[in-house]
Amino acid sequence: MSTSASAFDLDAYFARIGYSGARAATVETLHALAWHHATSIPFENLDVLLGRPIVLTPEALMAKLVYGKRGGYCFEQNNLLRLALTALGFRLTPLGARVRWQIPREVVPARTHLFLRVHFPEGDWMADVGLGAASLTAPLRFDFGPEQSTPHEPRRLLNEGGRFFHQMKLGDDWSDVHEFTLDEMHPVDWEVANWWTSASPTSYFRNNLALGRALRDGTRKAIRSDGFAHRRGGEVLARQPISSAAELHALLTEHFDLHFPTETRFGPPGAPWAQARR
Repeated sequence: MSTSASAFDLDAYFARIGYSGARAATVETLHALAWHHATSIPFENLDVLLGRPIVLTPEALMAKLVYGKRGGYCFEQNNLLRLALTALGFRLTPLGARVRWQIPREVVPARTHLFLRVHFPEGDWMADVGLGAASLTAPLRFDFGPEQSTPHEPRRLLNEGGRFFHQMKLGDDWSDVHEFTLDEMHPVDWEVANWWTSASPTSYFRNNLALGRALRDGTRKAIRSDGFAHRRGGEVLARQPISSAAELHALLTEHFDLHFPTETRFGPPGAPWAQARR
């Protein structure tokens, strides 16, 4: 896979995320880009459900997420951010993780998540705009232990005997988001993980809806196979089940600015959100 930024159009990317600020490779710029990206480009796995390959070349990422105004999942989202940061002169290292949301510690999920460690002389930061309904709207300092604020939920990084965890606080409770290592995730590693995530019959994304969008008012909207939800932290502001393809299309358009032909059907046969209206 080519990792060249030669096909990357920085001006088009900025227009896509609504950013017109500084272009210096500073912590302040990183914060601004993480905020604008996470609140502009939705997380979504719809191409996986349509059986389309997920291609990670700069050309494909630009065509889909920028010019096509679509969203994507971690390998697309964080690679797009990686290309932007690299074009601006940031130093970074891609890292891999095991998503642990609602997964017990004794279970070992596949290492199928990509995020970025961004390096500065005064210390490193974690950037992750591809974490579904938990995507970071601000980078986190690589500082293990203290609670860190974001425009949405509080976060923290933990080092538990050499096991590294990213956690999110909802209400009074902390929950694991992902478990990671400090080893670089090379292009060949994320290509393999991306193929399994998008093509394996047992992949979560092959069998479930997964959409998320961070709003600039501090709330989040999400679609899962059991329906649509609008939340502020752990508080549910609105919830709606999805019982037909027509209802799903309406939610995609209204809340995620995603538009598909009305005959498009997502997901495995038999899913309620893939059926005609009853």
